[in-house]
This record gives sequence, C-alpha cells and structure tokens, in this order.
Amino acid sequence: MAKEEMVSDNIESKNKALVLEAFDTLFNKRDYAAAERFWSPHYIQHSAHIAPGREGLFNLIKSLPPTLKYEPGAIVAEGDLVIVHGRFSGFGAPVNWIAADIVRIQNGVLVEHWDVIEDEATEEQSLSKRPMFGTTFPTYT
Repeated sequence: MAKEEMVSDNIESKNKALVLEAFDTLFNKRDYAAAERFWSPHYIQHSAHIAPGREGLFNLIKSLPPTLKYEPGAIVAEGDLVIVHGRFSGFGAPVNWIAADIVRIQNGVLVEHWDVIEDEATEEQSLSKRPMFGTTFPTYT
C-alpha cells in the first residue's frame, strides 16, 4: 500500500470514529456540553427540517422526547466526507426514520451536514420484503 493510501485510510478511519462518537454523544447521551467539541460553531446545515448552525441542531434535539434513539449502520468515508446510514426512533413520530447523514469534517470537527431521510417501512409495506435497516422490520403500535 502506498504511503498516501495509508494516510488517507487513517484519516478516513478517524473521521468515521469521530462521527459515530459525535452522533452518540448528541442523539443518545444528550450531552450538549460534550457535543460542542464535535460540532463547529460555524456549522453549516443543509437539512430542510433543522434550523441553521450548531444551535439549530442542538435546539431540535432538546425539543425531542428523551426516548430518542440513534442507531448507526453502514458508514463510509472518503477524504473529508463521511456518510452514515442510521435509524432514528423514539422521537415522537408515528414511524422511525432511516437517514443517510453526510457530514464534512475539517480540523477534527463536523463543519457541514446534508441528509436524506425516509420513513421506515414495515414488512407489509415493503415490496422487497427486506428491512430498510438492520435485520428485522419495525413494529408500530
């Protein structure tokens, strides 16, 4: 492996670990003081359902029930971009969300975010009969 590839793999591995720790700190632990070290104060938000900046994201999470849970799934990184496929549940909506969150990392912090979100389908709703996330279908009551 060329030295450039080894350096790139190392940076990408660190970026993936950073995003997973950041998401767990904010979404699951709800530790806003600790989360500040992961998100830039100049954070750029492209998501249509989140107000601008780090404060917009933190305020959204603060407004959600304490039952909010984030589960990461597949994660890929290239250069300064990380994409994580995950599930948001317990946030007060009638169905879970499956999201592909795309974040840009700069100097060890999250500086920019985009997402693609869809409602998680039940087995009855799924034409493929395969879960959208993990190995089992959600059950909604």
